[in-house]
Amino acid sequence: MSNTDPVSGYQTYDQPPRPDRSVRNQAAARRTALVICTIADVAAGLLGLWILLFLLDSNPGNTFVEFVHGTADWLAGWAQDIFTMDTEGLRVVLNYGLPAVIYLLIGHGIAARLNRS
Repeated sequence: MSNTDPVSGYQTYDQPPRPDRSVRNQAAARRTALVICTIADVAAGLLGLWILLFLLDSNPGNTFVEFVHGTADWLAGWAQDIFTMDTEGLRVVLNYGLPAVIYLLIGHGIAARLNRS
């Protein structure tokens, strides 16, 4: 009687095998990599959006523009005034573009490393 529980006498049912730990760890690593990529992409997207809004002379009193500018300032706070050019547009492109590129490189690099393991 291989299909009965020896203690209680109830019939047991075959359950599908659980995935082994390495498959579950791979799936978790992929999800983590996707989250890291998404965060890096959103950060770079907000910085790029601020550059675009600045170059197109958007209304600085608009609530959306204020939100994007404040977020971009926070994200690029560590890189502010690395470049001090006389041309305001070039200064904004470089001071906000550099952090955007660094976020993309680091975020996608970490994600690629997680996907490989």
